[in-house]
Amino acid sequence: MPDAPKIAQNAPFAMPVEAGKSYFWCSCGQSSNQPFCDGSHKGSEFVPVKFEATADRTVFFCGCKATDNAPLCDGSHKDL
Repeated sequence: MPDAPKIAQNAPFAMPVEAGKSYFWCSCGQSSNQPFCDGSHKGSEFVPVKFEATADRTVFFCGCKATDNAPLCDGSHKDL
């Protein structure tokens, strides 16, 4: 059975993104640059999830790492 990710926070991270840019969401919960990957997953089965922004807007990245819609929040934190 795979390791469970560390819960970074029990709420989404509201982050501004820019159209045409790529962002890499931390799936392990260990990054010190939440919600983005800093390479802390190395040596584990976790990999960052690429998010490509199609518009300038605010995106709600999952903070609990339990979303079924990675990297975006789906409200899973409400059930933890």
